[in-house]
Amino acid sequence: MQLVFAKSITTSQQRENKQSRIIIMFDLQPLNIAEKIVEEGRSFLSSEETCELFAIPAERTLELILGADSIRRKFKKNSAFTCSIVNAKSGSCPENCAFCPQSVHHQTNISNYPLMTIDELVAAAKNMTAAGAGKFGIVTSGSQLNDEELSRICRAATIIRRETPLAVCASTGMLNASMAQRLAQSGVTTFHHNLETARSFFHNICTTHEYDEDLQTIAHVQAAGMKICSGGILGLGETWEQRVELAFTLKELAVDRIPLNFLNPLAGTRMENMPLLPPMEALKSIALFRYVHPEKDITICGGREITLRDYQSWIFAAGANGVMIGNYLTTQGRSATMDLAMIKEFNLTKDEN
Repeated sequence: MQLVFAKSITTSQQRENKQSRIIIMFDLQPLNIAEKIVEEGRSFLSSEETCELFAIPAERTLELILGADSIRRKFKKNSAFTCSIVNAKSGSCPENCAFCPQSVHHQTNISNYPLMTIDELVAAAKNMTAAGAGKFGIVTSGSQLNDEELSRICRAATIIRRETPLAVCASTGMLNASMAQRLAQSGVTTFHHNLETARSFFHNICTTHEYDEDLQTIAHVQAAGMKICSGGILGLGETWEQRVELAFTLKELAVDRIPLNFLNPLAGTRMENMPLLPPMEALKSIALFRYVHPEKDITICGGREITLRDYQSWIFAAGANGVMIGNYLTTQGRSATMDLAMIKEFNLTKDEN
């Protein structure tokens, strides 16, 4: 009888605690929730609670953004970092990602070329150093590099680390344990591998590989001692619940940096007729990731110019603390000078780390 009674008390207490949490947290006051995250030094929101919070009416988006800004300022102070990439190998990718103009499954007018030479990669890095970048990513199309291609990137990374102040990143598709070790030993400090979207929506985007293959690559990167940069593309047709799902998957993986892109629907891809996200929805999406990941670096990358338009400087208020400068893989970015000016005008200090 005592055991049954004790169990009854526990169940009752749990129910009361849950109801109290709902009363406290889900009066849906974003600024109060942000203040509590700042006070506790962590995000305490569950995925269900985050879905509830971000289901508030669109007219309250500014409250979410103000809350995200307070979280950013607490955990990331008054600094912002910059990164850049080079499209080191373009086109002819066997994957069928619905958004990607480099896929062989799409008919687009992008340039197709093999992996750049070591000299070309080093020259590109030096150009981005002069433009003001702090990090430099070598990005290649395709599912996985062959041995010669990987060796070339490793040699280039070693030279770039020696001859520039840049931190070297790589994004070269799937990795096994040996490949990850070689990149780490060459001086690559961060590996970029996007999940693109939530597991529950992934089959709508890509069917040529499994979601778990991406997770395995991330595990190999972490085992090799590199940092992992992993995020996705917003505006693929996913729901808010699926954006929350992606945010919590990244939390479970303990990624180091979260790059957020916005779909740029390019002609010839399966998503060429997909509408752009409205600017305020895009900013609200950035805020979502800051509420879930208060201590992580959040970088805003491709698609921001066409999606955010005149609201690009709002990315920092929405919670981001990094921005990709220069061009993207197959589309043009805006002037790096303009982005550096944007950071300065927002009274942020450029983080060189």
